[in-house]
Amino acid sequence: MTVALRPLAPGDEDAAVRWAADPEFCAAADWTPGLSARAVRRHWQAIIAGGDPTFRRWGITYGGALIGYVDLGHLDGQSAELGIAIGERALWGRGLAREACVQVLDIAWTLNLAEVTALVHEPNDRSHALMRSLGLLEAGQVGAERYRGAVVPVRRYVIRRPD
Repeated sequence: MTVALRPLAPGDEDAAVRWAADPEFCAAADWTPGLSARAVRRHWQAIIAGGDPTFRRWGITYGGALIGYVDLGHLDGQSAELGIAIGERALWGRGLAREACVQVLDIAWTLNLAEVTALVHEPNDRSHALMRSLGLLEAGQVGAERYRGAVVPVRRYVIRRPD
């Protein structure tokens, strides 16, 4: 089976509702826990509808099933911020996020972006390892945020378009 990216489509909000019901996913992905299915659906329907030129999200599929998402946010023509989440917890740790990120970085370079950044909460060891495996370099601390019940430093990673 292979990992593929595809545009989000109506109905994908059902997967997001399922992910939002998993407290461990919510903690890891920094989603607000305990949101109603209706609130999650509304939020995702707005994302699926698009309309924000500074934000693009793709669904990650594996074996044809939607298992997560990857996005480029804060698009400004020169740079973007990478975001990734595998919603199906049984698939964590299998390298699927890395495959999806490689594909979205290819899209970023096709869009002629000069660099892509990512923000990672300090205790999130898996995300730090993912960023390093993709060739992103740590560029320092950019503040602190609440994550898993504590205020923690946030690290910034950067990768520049290959020449």
